[in-house]
Amino acid sequence: MITSGGGIATSRIIVNQIEYGMGSSKTKRCNSLLDRRLQTMLKKAKLRYNEYYDMQKVFDELYANSKNGNNFYKLLEIIGSEENIRLAFRNLKTNSGSNTAGTDGKSIEDIKCLKDSEVIQIVRSMLNDYKPKSVRRVYIPKPGSDKKRPLGIPCIWDRLLQQCILQVLEPICEPKFHNHSYGFRPNRGANHAISRTVSMVNMYRHYYCVDVDIKGFFDNVDHGKLLKQIWTIGIRDKRLICIISKILKSEIEGEGIPTKGTPQGGLISPILSLIVLNELDWWVSNQWETYKPHRMASKGWLAYARKYTNLKDGYIVRYADDFKIMCRTYDEAQRWYHATVDFLKTRLKLDISPEKSKVVNMHKNSSDYLGFKIKVVPKGKTRYGYIAKTDMSEKAIKKAKSNLKAKVKNIQKHTTSQAINNYNLAIIGIQNYYCIATNVYNNLTDVNYALLPTIRIRFRSIAKTVPFRETEQDFKQKTTGIKDDTKIVVIGKMPLLPLTGVHHRSPMNFSQDITNYTAKGREKIHKQIECISQFDFIEIARTRDPSETIEFNDNMMSAYAVQQGNCYISGNRLKADNMICIRKIPRNKGGTDSHRNIAFMDKIIGTVVMTDSVETARKLLKRYTLDSLQIKKLNRLRNNYGYHAI
Repeated sequence: MITSGGGIATSRIIVNQIEYGMGSSKTKRCNSLLDRRLQTMLKKAKLRYNEYYDMQKVFDELYANSKNGNNFYKLLEIIGSEENIRLAFRNLKTNSGSNTAGTDGKSIEDIKCLKDSEVIQIVRSMLNDYKPKSVRRVYIPKPGSDKKRPLGIPCIWDRLLQQCILQVLEPICEPKFHNHSYGFRPNRGANHAISRTVSMVNMYRHYYCVDVDIKGFFDNVDHGKLLKQIWTIGIRDKRLICIISKILKSEIEGEGIPTKGTPQGGLISPILSLIVLNELDWWVSNQWETYKPHRMASKGWLAYARKYTNLKDGYIVRYADDFKIMCRTYDEAQRWYHATVDFLKTRLKLDISPEKSKVVNMHKNSSDYLGFKIKVVPKGKTRYGYIAKTDMSEKAIKKAKSNLKAKVKNIQKHTTSQAINNYNLAIIGIQNYYCIATNVYNNLTDVNYALLPTIRIRFRSIAKTVPFRETEQDFKQKTTGIKDDTKIVVIGKMPLLPLTGVHHRSPMNFSQDITNYTAKGREKIHKQIECISQFDFIEIARTRDPSETIEFNDNMMSAYAVQQGNCYISGNRLKADNMICIRKIPRNKGGTDSHRNIAFMDKIIGTVVMTDSVETARKLLKRYTLDSLQIKKLNRLRNNYGYHAI
C-alpha cells in the first residue's frame, strides 16, 4: 500500500544524479555528464530502468529471436504494454530535450501530473489510430559552416510514442547491424570509430581511405526504400510499419508534408537512419571482410584473394552518415570509390558531394574524420614501420577557439558562477573528446595560445592568478599534467580549468561481446545492484498507486534503489508486504513528486510518522532500537506533517 508523504536519504549524491537523471542542480548534472566515469554510470542506469519495469527479459527474447533470423508480427502488443509505456516515460523525462515544447506548446511537465492509467490510455489510443501532430521546425548552426541544420521537434506525446517504439525496435535491429557501425548505438561512440580506423592503419597497413560525403543524408532518405528495409530486417507487423510511415510523413509547420527524409529531432530518426545505411555496411563487408569462399578454407583465403582474384580489399568504418572504407592500395581505393558512389545512387537513391568525396593517400595527406585528422607517418621499432598520427582537425581547432572566446566574453559580461561553470564544462568536454588524439597536447596548446590575449584583456579587472599548488584539492583532480607553479586564473573563488591539463589516452576498440541484451554482454557493462534483486523491483512496480501521478510512481523506483531496499528511518531491510512509501514533505506544504521527496519505510514506523498521538507513537516505537540521529530524522518528518516530536 502506498500513501502520501516523505523523502529519501541522499548518500552517493553524484552517482544518483546520473543514474536517475534528477541532479540537485543543472550545474552538477552537467559537470557529472562530462565526466567519463559518470557517463558510463548513465549507461548502466538505462539498463537498470529496464530491470525496474521487468522489460529486460522481453528485450533479451526479442534480441535472441532476431539473432536467430526470426520475423516479428505482433510488436504493437509489446509496444503498448503498461511496462513499456512506463519505461518510455522514465527514459523520455531524463532526456534534456523533453522540456522543449512542440507545436502544441506542451512539454514533459504536462505528462508528469497525470495518473498512470491516463498516460497508458492515451498512448494506447494513439497506437490504435495514430494521427501525428505537426512538427515544429527549428534551425541550428551547422558546425564548421555558415549554413544551418533543420531540426523537427515533434509534440511531447508523439515523442513518448516514438520512445515506446524505439525501445522495442532496438533489440530487434541490434543483431542485424554491422559490427563496425558506431553511431546512434548503445555502448558505442566516436572514440570506437577512431580507434578502429587507427587500428586498420597500424595493424593491417591500410594506408588509403575512401572518403564519401552523402549530400543531405537525413533530408533525402527515400521513404519507400526505408519501409522495405524495415520489412527485410524482420519487422513484419504491418500496423507498426503503418505508424512509422505516418511518423515519416508528419506535417512540418510552415513547410507541409515531406516526401522524403527522416525527421531530425525525432527520437526514432537515428535508428531509422541506421536501418537505411545498414545495407551499405553489409554490401561493403560481404565483398571482402565477411566474404566466405566456397571451395577453400577461410584460413589463408585473404592472402590468396589478394594475389589471385579481383576482389577489392576494403573495410568499412561508419559513424552515422560519416564513413570511411580503408584500403591497401590506391587502385583498390579507386575501385571502391566508384562502386560506392554507384551503390548509393542506384540502391539507396542518395547523392554524394563530389567536392567532399575523394580517395586519400594518408602517407601524403591527412584525412578528417569526426573532428580528428589522421595521417600515416614513419615510426621506427613498430610492426610495419608506420603508424597513424591523430590531431584535432582544423575545423575542430577553429571551433574550439571561437567557442571558448565566446564563453570568456560571456564571463566578462555576466560574472556569475554559472558563466564560469559553462566555461569549465566546455574545457572538460573538449579534453574528454579529443584526449585520444596522439597530438592533443600540442593542439590544445595552440588553442590556448590564441585564447590567452582574450583572457588577459577581458579579465584584467575581475581576475587574479594563483599557483596551481594553492588551488583546492577537488579542482586539482579535474585536470592532469599541470606543474605546481603554473598560473591558474581565478575569478572570485572559482578557478578556470587550464586547457592544456590533458594527457593522451590510447583509443580502445569496441568489444563486440558487449550488448545490452544478453546476460554475458551486460556483465561487461555493469554489475546489478547487489543488495536489490530483480524480484524486489517487480514487487515495487506492483505497489504503484493508481491515484498517484505517473511521476510519483516512477520516482518510487529511484527512491527504493537509492535506499538500497532499506528503511529510511531504521536502516533495516524492508519486505515488500510490510512497507509504505510516503512523501517527506506533503503536497499541501509544497512537497513534490521528486525522488528526493520520496521515502520507503517499515509500516509501523510509517504509522509512527503519520499519527497525531505522541503517546501512540512512542508505544509503537518501543519495538525498535533507534539512535539519536534516527529519532531526529523521524521527528523531522513528523514536524513536516504538523505533528509534535516524540
